[in-house]
Amino acid sequence: VNEAFAPQVLSVQRELGIDLDRLNVNGGAIALGHPLAASGARITAHLAYELKRRNVRYGIGSACIGGGQGIALLFENVQ
Repeated sequence: VNEAFAPQVLSVQRELGIDLDRLNVNGGAIALGHPLAASGARITAHLAYELKRRNVRYGIGSACIGGGQGIALLFENVQ
């Protein structure tokens, strides 16, 4: 979850019942940064790296967009 504020990720975790061991395993935007015009690239690169490193099949990346919008992507590790 690409959070702008800590309560945001906590609310998403609670509402969706996501295991904390699987959520933002390397930190979110607060810890890693929120580079303007490059957050999508950062999220995608980190997700692809973690799928390979952990040898897991699926991963989801998400980001908020100004004005209450959002985007999500589902990756499949085919290796």
